[in-house]
Amino acid sequence: MANQITSIEDITFDEQGLVPAIVQDRQSKAVLMMAYMNRTSLQKTIETKQTWFYSRSRQSLWHKGETSGHTQQVHEIRYDCDGDTLLVMVDPAGPACHEGTFSCFARTIDVDTSAEQNAGTDSLYDYTILSELIQTIAQREVERPEGAYTTYLFDKGVDKILKKVGEEASEVIIAAKNRDPEELRNESADLLYHLIVLWKEQNLGLDQVLEILEQRHRK
Repeated sequence: MANQITSIEDITFDEQGLVPAIVQDRQSKAVLMMAYMNRTSLQKTIETKQTWFYSRSRQSLWHKGETSGHTQQVHEIRYDCDGDTLLVMVDPAGPACHEGTFSCFARTIDVDTSAEQNAGTDSLYDYTILSELIQTIAQREVERPEGAYTTYLFDKGVDKILKKVGEEASEVIIAAKNRDPEELRNESADLLYHLIVLWKEQNLGLDQVLEILEQRHRK
């Protein structure tokens, strides 16, 4: 487990009295934004359990979501080995970016990964798609893009999501009874997707589920 900040004196601020703070969604693990904190904003973040930053352009403190309502509830604050960078784990109440996107890191630089992909075709699957799916569902829940099936589920609400979870669970049972491996694979994927949507609707993260599994495994 990461070290807890017991004193602001543990943190190394730069010559301007600032420290970079990377904000990460506690559930999806998506990186939401990066901003700067000074001693005062860090102290206010700890006291209020909502993110406060220091604007270098305005030379003033700012409370994330004060005008938009898109606040960030702080769950945990970590710091790196040098104590000069913060990692703030949050539950966001809306988009992190002023452009209305789930994360400020919505743009990508094209990188040729064909060689890496080809090299990994014979290896075991690394479960990266699961993290990507969790992040995408979290993004859909915030941005609600028109025409997306995940948007449809969130708009319809928990009853619709529960109905789909029940339907897909039944399909998994039928596929298993039929001894149909391909059908079982497809229905299991559908069930897992709808279960993650349900977790998001209920504000439950995969890490919280895994924590229970670990506790049971250690007994």
